[in-house]
Amino acid sequence: MIAQAVIWNQLSSSEQQQRLSRPAQQASQQLMAQVQAIINDVQRDGDKALLEYTQRFDKVSLTRPRLEQEQVAALAAQTPQAVKEAIDLAYANIKAFHQAQQPQNVVMETMPGVRCEQRFAALEKVGLYIPGGSASLPSTVLMCGVPAQIAGCQERVLISPPDASGQLRPAICYAAQLCGVTQVFLGGGAQAIAALAYGTASIPAVDKIIGPGNSYVTAAKQLVSQIPGGPAIDLPAGPSELLVIADDSAEAEFVAADLLSQAEHGPDSQALLLSPDAAMVEAVRKELERQLAELPRAEITAQALTSSSLIVTESLQQAAEISQRYAPEHLSLQIRDANSWIERTNKAGSVFVGHYAPESGGDYATGTNHVLPTYGYARNYSSLGLLDFYRRYTVQELTPAGLAALAPAITTLAAEEELDAHRLAVTRRMQSARMQKDAGGNS
Repeated sequence: MIAQAVIWNQLSSSEQQQRLSRPAQQASQQLMAQVQAIINDVQRDGDKALLEYTQRFDKVSLTRPRLEQEQVAALAAQTPQAVKEAIDLAYANIKAFHQAQQPQNVVMETMPGVRCEQRFAALEKVGLYIPGGSASLPSTVLMCGVPAQIAGCQERVLISPPDASGQLRPAICYAAQLCGVTQVFLGGGAQAIAALAYGTASIPAVDKIIGPGNSYVTAAKQLVSQIPGGPAIDLPAGPSELLVIADDSAEAEFVAADLLSQAEHGPDSQALLLSPDAAMVEAVRKELERQLAELPRAEITAQALTSSSLIVTESLQQAAEISQRYAPEHLSLQIRDANSWIERTNKAGSVFVGHYAPESGGDYATGTNHVLPTYGYARNYSSLGLLDFYRRYTVQELTPAGLAALAPAITTLAAEEELDAHRLAVTRRMQSARMQKDAGGNS
């Protein structure tokens, strides 16, 4: 049964907070302890632990986690032609949009004789985590693999849970080949993240782990990112969520279809509707019931809808304020003059503007990235992009004249902070014969 609509202004503060709470965050302490135990096992036992957890959680018995390139190619060849063509189109759009994000080095003189630079270098080894479980996600291979390919990361290591036959779906392998993935492994959940972080006999440790996942994967990424000298992570990209703001210009059929498209990801997904039009909200509720009955994943989708809400707001402005508070992964603006509301609802991972921008477009083929911050992290994290596959570093070069001009400021600040070695690193140069000699012939 689809929940009845609620009126925001009639809810208490605690009830309002409950409506905006994510289901995956409710058992966080217990979850973190379970995930840490899995990480510890993989750190200690490597491939053995990974394979044991694959048997336990995925019900698949493997002798080793690696898929050889010949196996990947053979599986990719089984991809239906229509699926290949769809992946090819999505790949082209994603590649075009991400190529436009190429970083530019910065070189400038901040003052005469003082040159500063900012440079970018591709990460050498990236781990691409592709969720599995109840769905095959070649689209996520593209979202993670295309920017890694454009950046020129030397090692692009993909890991994904095996299907019931102990393999990967052909479409995943086809997308991996397009993206030039260098190594492919079988494994999922927190154990796969731990393998990428620590490395095993089969799987190399990586510099950064990229990709979304369920609450266990998200927790594992956060934990391994705290390992001294361990991997960085992209962002907290957990169970999927969508918030739709609709007015009386919206089509209830479209709104319901978008809400269901998020809910079908898994039982811990969340879909919210905000609208100042009570009649629209009721029409959407009826559409949800009608469309839910038609879905093959109706049971999973119905579970997600139990933690979703249909909310009547006082105004569009109040809906925008609630959206900013919630900071959704996906935000759909199915309202008049939607473009004028983007800046007022910009705390979102990705925004879908107007009545003809389904959220599934961004999931697959518009060109934007679908690896997005969840759990409200859109307040301070960005969507995955090309820059996530680089590290930036700075360079400075000073001439004798440049150092002489900076010396008074440096030594004064070093003295203020009582860091004598900092001050002396300048004054010893200024008083040296080498400085006098070089300054005589160079400016």
